[in-house]
Amino acid sequence: MPVAAHIARLRKKVGHDLLLLPSVSVLPMDPQGRVLLVHQAEFQAWGTIGGAVDVDESPADAAHRETAEEIGTEVELTAILGAVGGPHFRITYPNGDQCAYVSTIFGARIIGRPPQPDDDEVDALRWFTRTELRSEPSLGSFATSTFRALG
Repeated sequence: MPVAAHIARLRKKVGHDLLLLPSVSVLPMDPQGRVLLVHQAEFQAWGTIGGAVDVDESPADAAHRETAEEIGTEVELTAILGAVGGPHFRITYPNGDQCAYVSTIFGARIIGRPPQPDDDEVDALRWFTRTELRSEPSLGSFATSTFRALG
């Protein structure tokens, strides 16, 4: 997905400098207790569904939008699992843009059609058990920090 218009405007002024941005992470769970992660094409790593909250958008609306964009389905948000931020939630993108995210983490249940990768940001999907999450070598740093913060 292209960068949101408000972030693009900021980037014209600050270049690659650090931006503090609100964001969401969505953790769909299946009946077996597995969590759905997306393989992020840009980072070649497994991560959570999510992204920045747009101007005048609620975190819940951002969670629904990001889910639809990344995996083409709808979710029921079941809980706010936490709100995280700090040095472990900084990302430097391949183009050099730096962001520090404060993220609302939502638990969710898929209620729409079966999820599919968007083949842009997301090139694969996979359900993970808690044990698999602890040992997955290609889990991205943001996802690793998210699961560590959740305990």
